[in-house]
Amino acid sequence: MKWLSEIRFTGSATLHGGALVANYPWDGTSDGSQSHRNMSLSTEFPGGITNGAFWYPIYGAMQDWNYIHAGCFELTLEVSDDKWPMIDEIPTLWEHNKMSLLNLAASVLKTGVHGRIFASDSGTPLPGFITIKGINYTVNAGRAFGDYHRLLVPGERYEVMATMPGYKSKTTTISLGETAMTVDFILDPETTTERYLWRTSGCNCGGSSSSSSKFGLEMFWTLHFEVYVVIIILLFWFLIRRRLKSNLSNDKQHAARSSLLPA
Repeated sequence: MKWLSEIRFTGSATLHGGALVANYPWDGTSDGSQSHRNMSLSTEFPGGITNGAFWYPIYGAMQDWNYIHAGCFELTLEVSDDKWPMIDEIPTLWEHNKMSLLNLAASVLKTGVHGRIFASDSGTPLPGFITIKGINYTVNAGRAFGDYHRLLVPGERYEVMATMPGYKSKTTTISLGETAMTVDFILDPETTTERYLWRTSGCNCGGSSSSSSKFGLEMFWTLHFEVYVVIIILLFWFLIRRRLKSNLSNDKQHAARSSLLPA
């Protein structure tokens, strides 16, 4: 969990034993698991794939947590009918799964929409958020480069929206082909003050309640600090003016007394 909070993974897989099937959280791909001949010929699991909850429900599993909390689509790969294969079987299992694992890594790169989010005024990357209409999930762009990657099913139309606090959101519609599409977003700032407050809030841009609270508190104190500065300036001006009037009055009284003295 800590590792996933430090590195934004797009896809992952865990290797298990006890069956021969690729287990997905909610969805699957059109080509199934054809890269793995034995798995694809399974009579127990058509096409060699199954939905996790359909096979047997489990709550608190890592592949669900990865997707919900880290934006990482994970597969659970059951690579052997033997729960505890002998050590000398490992090379054979590797040969059976090597091409499938390479294809899985390649499919992550070749599927969906990716790009970067920039600020229109400064050109700097923004750690904003990407949402797809009809999909209740938000992908966080990277803090350093404003980059994002969202896995999507090919051959469909999607409405993609980029948002960032302090900036105007932008939406575009894409028709996704068989390969990944690059879509960059350039966001215009709403106001200079809002953008400055957000950038100086020190938030981790992960959408957490703690970062939102911190941002709100810093905005509160920043605005109040400006009010305090204005009050201090006005008070300082009032004291100076009062001092000048007092000095002027004293000078006039001194001059009047001097005029009454005998020559």
